[in-house]
Amino acid sequence: MKFRVLPVLTLVFVLLVAAHAESSGKQLLDAGRVDDAVALLQQQLARNPQDAAAHNLLCRAYFMMEEWDRGISACERARNLDPQNSLYFLWLGRIYGEKADRAGFLSAAGLAKKVRNSFERAVELEPKSWEARSDLAEFYLEAPSIVGGGKDKAREQAEALMPLNPGMGHWILARICEKNKDSAGAEREYHAAIESTHSGARAWLDYAIFLRHANRLDDMEKAIEHLETSPVDRRESIMDGGSVLLRAGRGYPLAAKLLRRYLEEPVEEGPAFRAYEMLGLVLERQGDRVRAAAAYRAALGLYHNYPRAMEDSKRVSH
Repeated sequence: MKFRVLPVLTLVFVLLVAAHAESSGKQLLDAGRVDDAVALLQQQLARNPQDAAAHNLLCRAYFMMEEWDRGISACERARNLDPQNSLYFLWLGRIYGEKADRAGFLSAAGLAKKVRNSFERAVELEPKSWEARSDLAEFYLEAPSIVGGGKDKAREQAEALMPLNPGMGHWILARICEKNKDSAGAEREYHAAIESTHSGARAWLDYAIFLRHANRLDDMEKAIEHLETSPVDRRESIMDGGSVLLRAGRGYPLAAKLLRRYLEEPVEEGPAFRAYEMLGLVLERQGDRVRAAAAYRAALGLYHNYPRAMEDSKRVSH
């Protein structure tokens, strides 16, 4: 027994170190510190190339940076190392999808099939994952039938989502109504999402986006005012509320307030460097070029090659 103690303790130590490294990488992503996250994860993988979790986190860092090819390579590596992990298939499907959106027709068709296969496998491995089901439903809704899309398939996923996350289920049904040019039906579903989430921030955000597309901008602003005071079920919704106002060219004081609030505690799903860049744009449109420049510098402090912030910074410095 004495000779077995050391290997057991060594194994425990290795597992603890790996868990700490994964946690540290995730914490850096949550803070939007992608430069630091990539450096840390690359060092970790140099020591242990078989670390599937580190490959997945590196993929997600590249996803935030919109470096699709490097991200795909890292995500594929994570999937190959741990082919029973639903999360790895989910992120692989997401990054395939982003690459497909920017590809030519033939390449996009091939990538779309990979997106579908990845999302379907993610759901198969973890049927109770509302994230996997909502991403799969969105694929079915947006993709042509030739690559496996279809509104009936999206509706099936919406029904499967109801016991898992009814807000997302109603969101998918609302999107189906929009595809069918049924604005009244879509609005009913958005209200159902708000009710089912007890007035959650994400549901108000989705409704605001619908209202913006319908050019009902006064109602859109009211929806985002509701978002501001709603329970925060998805923290990135706060940032996205500021983004909606920025894109609509309205409500800049509220947009700045939402973005500053979000930056107090950012999450991976809403990269902090993007929030800083949006805050800079809001301030710039309000005529505050000094604070706008500071916001752009803050974005570049997290991601030094962030193209939009680099362009913004050059603009306000002249």
